[in-house]
Amino acid sequence: MRAMIVKEFRELRRDRRTLAMLIAMPLLLLVIFGYAANFEVKTVKAAVVGPQATQFAATLPSSFFNVTVTRPSDSQADAERLLQDRTVNVAIVTGQKPVLALVDGSNLFASQSIVSVLNKAGDKVSTQILYNPELKTSWVMVPAIIGLILTFIGTIVTSIGLVRERETGTLEQLAVMPIKPSTVILGKISPYFLVAAIDMTIITGLGMLLFGVPFNGNAFVFALGAGLFLFVVLGLGVFISTVSQTAGQAIQTAFMFLLPQILLSGVIFPLDSMAAGVRWIGYLLPLTYFTMISQGVMLRGASLASLWLPFLMLTVMAIVVFSGATLRFRRDLAPGGRRHHGAVAVLPAVLPAGEPAAERAAGPAGGEAGSGS
Repeated sequence: MRAMIVKEFRELRRDRRTLAMLIAMPLLLLVIFGYAANFEVKTVKAAVVGPQATQFAATLPSSFFNVTVTRPSDSQADAERLLQDRTVNVAIVTGQKPVLALVDGSNLFASQSIVSVLNKAGDKVSTQILYNPELKTSWVMVPAIIGLILTFIGTIVTSIGLVRERETGTLEQLAVMPIKPSTVILGKISPYFLVAAIDMTIITGLGMLLFGVPFNGNAFVFALGAGLFLFVVLGLGVFISTVSQTAGQAIQTAFMFLLPQILLSGVIFPLDSMAAGVRWIGYLLPLTYFTMISQGVMLRGASLASLWLPFLMLTVMAIVVFSGATLRFRRDLAPGGRRHHGAVAVLPAVLPAGEPAAERAAGPAGGEAGSGS
């Protein structure tokens, strides 16, 4: 019994990845939930337009409203455009009584806080919620869930599939062929890309059908954002497969990538309510930017020009992740030593089937001896 316990402890000590999961994961969850698990939005970005914009902006409580835009010459249409581009969370139009407050309903938690604060003003302010008039949670969650499903397919499923091929030796055989590593990776992720695209189409259609989620924007912009995002997460899956020897290791590593994407991308907890020390992690996650694109296109009908930042970030991430996966594939799956070893391993497969095994073992040296005799 004692020997078995000592043996298990030694094996656990050697398995550094599992040991990291057992020690680092609880600490990570504690820090994340302690600093990120907050639904309260303390400050929101506001715009005030119309003839009395300057005077009215001075009356707003600065502890909650961060007035970033004050334009006396702008109209209600300009205010709605600011909300559509998500420049601000609320736009107040002056020059009428009561003053009209337009609220961005696609930002669920911020809009709930804004409505709660504006209701205290009584009849002085009339509130109108755009893009999600009834503040339905499903309208905000369905576009984010699309990204979660794509993330799951891209990281876990892709990494497991490639690791299994590595275990069976098929990737090693590809490594000795005169094919560029980038070409091999593109060929391997293409089926997963197609399956994920089909899943995205089905989930988007079901979300619109079952929950009444609108699709107010351009389908091409949405598809372009989804394609970039898929390229990033599939690259992550390839990278995970190159640092994993077994399917179990791939699942462990994939969950370490997947968990922060769920908790820190703004899908569950709003980024604005997170502590600054944790919030910056969310801005490094691809799901954060795809959620911006999917919610922007589906709910607000945002254009490609207004979504330039998330598109730029996903493009940069796609280049970095794919380059890293390609370099890792070239180094770990097809180094010079393994290429030579792989060439020797596949040599018997191309010899004539009827050739005696002894002649195979003799090789060139045996042939020379026979000719010399």
